[in-house]
Amino acid sequence: MRLFQGTVVKTSPTTLSVVVVRKGVHPVYQKTVRYTKKYLVHDQANLAKVGDVISFKESRPYSKRKHFALVKIMASN
Repeated sequence: MRLFQGTVVKTSPTTLSVVVVRKGVHPVYQKTVRYTKKYLVHDQANLAKVGDVISFKESRPYSKRKHFALVKIMASN
């Protein structure tokens, strides 16, 4: 089970779109680069709002692209 932390950028009923930003080193230029990736997260109770920082984990597939579940809201906006 992997845990992630990211910022909510879009909400819809029971689904959150979350952006996770990580930093890494460019393989050729050896410069620190920001890598971003979007995940769809299941939120059954509609607790999170846009701008909240949340923690989420891998879970069973809820749909074709949604296979993560909300664990807790770290900071609310």
